[in-house]
Amino acid sequence: MPVRRPRALLAMDPELLPRLLDDASARRLQEVAELDVELVADDFARPEVAAALAQAEVLLTFWGAPAVDARALAAAPRLKAVVHAAGSVKDFVTEACWDRGITVSSAAPANSVPVAEYTVAMVLLANKCVMQLREEYRSVRGRHHDWHQRYGHAGNYRRIVGIVGASRIGRRVIELLRPYDLELLVYDPYLSDHQATALGTRRVGLDELCRISDVVSLHAPALPETRAMIDRRRLALMRDGATLINTARGSLVDGAAVTDELASGRLHAVIDVTDPEILPADSPLYDLPNVLLTPHIAGSLGNELHRMAGSAIEEIARYAAGLPFMHAVRREDLNHTA
Repeated sequence: MPVRRPRALLAMDPELLPRLLDDASARRLQEVAELDVELVADDFARPEVAAALAQAEVLLTFWGAPAVDARALAAAPRLKAVVHAAGSVKDFVTEACWDRGITVSSAAPANSVPVAEYTVAMVLLANKCVMQLREEYRSVRGRHHDWHQRYGHAGNYRRIVGIVGASRIGRRVIELLRPYDLELLVYDPYLSDHQATALGTRRVGLDELCRISDVVSLHAPALPETRAMIDRRRLALMRDGATLINTARGSLVDGAAVTDELASGRLHAVIDVTDPEILPADSPLYDLPNVLLTPHIAGSLGNELHRMAGSAIEEIARYAAGLPFMHAVRREDLNHTA
């Protein structure tokens, strides 16, 4: 047990609180922090929230948290830490937080687990031609004369998988894929050849990765320099029948270019994120048989939210015990992370 229980305040969309905290998580949170679990701040100006904010030493945030800006900080003289029970903090942790020396933690490592699991599943299914086989079997509705002849190119033996971005999730995907009989390539401008070898991969340029991979999986952050990094030219480099997987950010891909390529039937894709976040109802991607389109659910979903809650609560326990955060976010890292 920590030697003390710091005052804390929940900040998020109130409707999401029951999804984040189950009974066990709520009990654990109250063991490590002093707070009202019924009070959720979605607007720091509300009178009952303002009173709690004035006393809070820690903010436990989640999706829908209001911006922790200069005005909020002026009303929070005792605030020392923001613990985010989700991934990126860029949407609500402002420059004013860093300027004041607020320490920040994120449950991004916990959220990386389901994204990596989803990606690995899709890599293996893509190489096995599961989407194509499903469509054809549904059309045939019976025994084909020779599935092995038609899909002699399928399988996960000695396939080449290209990982774009040696991020936390990218590295976890590599780790999970290492036991398979696959050749793993990686592109990341911040990664050295030595580091790539240590990961069990080979570092290559992005053009080469696109050209020789059977599956290209995106795990880079959304930054000005990564916008549309998978453009029309690089899509054209990809092998006929190759698969593009995007569980990172929709902005990494030229949307019009990838739609054209997929509509031609030359490539396959597993797309969990798009730009815009919700595609227009008439987008061809909803109906193309060579596209598996999911609504940004590769990350924590359902009971996986409890993993992020547990990570955040244990960070508060460390803070209460005077220990540094295990998953601290540093201001200088935000220029090249999600």
